[in-house]
Amino acid sequence: MSMPFYVSPEQLMKDRADYARKGIARGRSVVVAAYDGGIAFATENPSRALHKISEIYDRIAFAAVGKYNEFENLRVAGVRYADLRGYSYDRSDVSARGLANAYAQTLGTVFTTESKPLEVELVVAEVGARAVDDQIYRLSYDGSVADEHGYVVMGGQAEQLGDVLADGWQPDMPLTDVLHLVRRVLATPGDESAAPRDLAASSLEVAVLDRSRPRRAFRRITGLPLDELLGP
Repeated sequence: MSMPFYVSPEQLMKDRADYARKGIARGRSVVVAAYDGGIAFATENPSRALHKISEIYDRIAFAAVGKYNEFENLRVAGVRYADLRGYSYDRSDVSARGLANAYAQTLGTVFTTESKPLEVELVVAEVGARAVDDQIYRLSYDGSVADEHGYVVMGGQAEQLGDVLADGWQPDMPLTDVLHLVRRVLATPGDESAAPRDLAASSLEVAVLDRSRPRRAFRRITGLPLDELLGP
């Protein structure tokens, strides 16, 4: 007679976490960093059609790493959540904190009840009237939420790239300086003995939440404007 197969809850959760982390680490990193006029987002993304950085609402943006179909479903759900809340109450009632809490519930429920966790990591960011009012929330595959200050790196070699970003980032940096730093961070090789890669502006997906814009703060930076910001 065969023995019943048993896995302890602790081992099951560990296996799910390992599975999700491996999936997320395979993706290219996304960097989010505050600058003097708002919050910048950048990632290496040769696709012009499949975005990893998107607008959610007036002053809120979303960035993700991991499985595209999974985080795209979450993005769409976030837009619906924001539209419904803004329509039912007031546009000012839609906040990054509320959206992060909604995402945390979804990610946590899937992680604990479904057979496979979502292989995604998210950032929900909101630009405020002043830099001190900016909000950046990082959400992990298990629904845990971190309130980040100034910058965050997700996916790929996140820990190593985070160290490079921390060494160079300062509050109130101009957008040009932040984007140069971010490109250097994204070009950092996983192997410390290897030379940094040369990342062309055309291979980057870049967007900002611009504090000075009256209502919809999100804008993508592509083509000639991006070339001019990043220079030669």
